Amino acid sequence: MRKLVVVVTGVLVLASWTVFAQESMKMTPESPKAKASQAATAKGGSKSDAATIAKAVSAAPPEVGQHATVMAADANGQMKQLRAGTNGWMCMLDPRGNPMCLDKEWQAWGEAWMNKKDPPQPKMLGVAYMLKGDKGASNTDPYATKSAPDNQWVVSGPHLMLLPTDRSQLDTLPTDPHNGGPWVMWKGTKYAHIMVPTAAMPKAAAAAKSATKASTNQ
Repeated sequence: MRKLVVVVTGVLVLASWTVFAQESMKMTPESPKAKASQAATAKGGSKSDAATIAKAVSAAPPEVGQHATVMAADANGQMKQLRAGTNGWMCMLDPRGNPMCLDKEWQAWGEAWMNKKDPPQPKMLGVAYMLKGDKGASNTDPYATKSAPDNQWVVSGPHLMLLPTDRSQLDTLPTDPHNGGPWVMWKGTKYAHIMVPTAAMPKAAAAAKSATKASTNQ
């Protein structure tokens, strides 16, 4: 289980770890940016870890987050465990600061996504929480890292993500994130899953502005 947790912490929504990996390759141990990051980590210490834990677990209901394992990337991009959990859930922040909490089914799905392999068939309904929302992801390309004219970039508010045990259930839902209910992301791919908004989706104009800002910051 621990190995799976460590591997999957590179997930999500989803493609932002790809961006992080690309940036990490540019940052050598001797570069000013790397030295500054390492110094900040050393100076922050446990206080910084406590803040990261608090933000990571905020993605889920308190009953889930308070007992979840929490993982984070260090200054060198290596994953480390900030806190051991007892309930099988794993919470983390992606490099854009989006908090998320994943159950075991989603952790297995994430391992497959990272390695571009077929995800295993869920043995039970998979649930992931992102109750703080996200800064955007493509609705069509599982590996897109920024907004493009043809990739239907979507910025989501607070939501859950579900992995059904029967993939045919995906065919019963729309792909329109603004339909007023659950919708399917990455439909037609092996990584398709159900998005369930728990609050109103950001307006189209606001979402477009957020996507542009995220793209500019990459």
